[in-house]
Amino acid sequence: MAPSLTSQKAPKSNYNMKVPSLFARIRVQLGFGLFFACIMPMLMRIDIGISQTVTLASQYNTLIATACAVILGYVIVRRLTRYPGITSISYILPAFAISYGVALSVIILFRVDYSRFFLLISFINAQLWFHFIVFISDKVRNLSFDVVPFGNARKLCDIPRVQWNIMDSPNLNGKHTHGVAADLRADLPDEWETFLAESAVNGIPVYHFKQLSEDLTGKLEIEHLSENNLGSLLPSFFYLRIKQSIDIAAAILLLPIVLPLFGLIAVGIKRNSEGPVFFRQPRVGYQGRVFQMWKFRTMVHHQLDTAPDHKALVTNSDDHRITRFGGYLRRIKLDELPQIINILRGEMSWIGPRPEAVSLSEEFERELPFFRYRHIVRPGITGWAQVNQGYVGTETDEERAKLHYDFYYIKNFSAWLDVLITMRTIAAMLTGFGAR
Repeated sequence: MAPSLTSQKAPKSNYNMKVPSLFARIRVQLGFGLFFACIMPMLMRIDIGISQTVTLASQYNTLIATACAVILGYVIVRRLTRYPGITSISYILPAFAISYGVALSVIILFRVDYSRFFLLISFINAQLWFHFIVFISDKVRNLSFDVVPFGNARKLCDIPRVQWNIMDSPNLNGKHTHGVAADLRADLPDEWETFLAESAVNGIPVYHFKQLSEDLTGKLEIEHLSENNLGSLLPSFFYLRIKQSIDIAAAILLLPIVLPLFGLIAVGIKRNSEGPVFFRQPRVGYQGRVFQMWKFRTMVHHQLDTAPDHKALVTNSDDHRITRFGGYLRRIKLDELPQIINILRGEMSWIGPRPEAVSLSEEFERELPFFRYRHIVRPGITGWAQVNQGYVGTETDEERAKLHYDFYYIKNFSAWLDVLITMRTIAAMLTGFGAR
């Protein structure tokens, strides 16, 4: 796939960057995937004589279902791995489990005849093929960019796992590169501007350094309105409405499951320490409105600090106030479960920037320009910053880094990014990543 002649978007972390020459082509990846996952299982049935016991209609039904599953799974993997720091191999199994699950659900729903053997072999072959594609692929650490040494482009050299080559003359001398990075807002000498134009004409991607940084780190740095490259300051109004409807519907569907869990957790909290089961705290939410956020109490009740000192509102990893049972709840993120109440009330979403305590928000608004912009979407139980950075404290630099993740989420506000965050949140719950 040839890069755009005027491309200023960083190469995304998808198959096109991760496989050499022939295997980088979509028609090869998907074509062979359809052959191995759809045609081969049917041929295997014929070879071993099983096809005699299965109707021709069921074989064709399964062929169509598996073809749709392979295409859907491939699209899911490509969509999810567009985002920074995402490796394809981590999402092949869940992506194709979802796509084949959808296919099987449709088959069962419409009571269509199908072959279980065909479906199972197809799923296994799809896994083997697409894992093979990733196995032979290049890694992100092998990315190599040439940097034009003017303006702020040298800041890119701080990004790890990428080879940055500072250029000393406007000439690549025929060497391979994934692209040329430059500060396109800097006052470049004429010969360097000519070099960038020729590079683009010759099919070599030319990136503005801030866009390249954003696509490699998953963070969007905005310190002043004049630096805004979000396009419109408003995220998709349509998806905002759809997302809220999905949030509430999911919360209602999950209530029968979580209510018994609420009871078990409540018993554990009461047996472990004295005090109420729930903890409520004012937080700043959507459009800057203050609301009461619900959580399971995880600290010793008489040591819960409500003083105006914002440092006391933050929990440290070795905080003595955390109870033994509360520490377990925090590790697997179940202390956040009561926020389903806030979702049903329209105050929160499942996914979005984490809401800050009122005093913390006021402090950060004074110190961090453009901080208030994060309130343009509903706060979430989990978010892009949490799955990338984990829990942060009260230091301004830590909050600034989290803010850059939040800005990236708002700019790329979409269902695909929410799906990715959901999957990474489940992984974090299983591993305890970011707990404090």
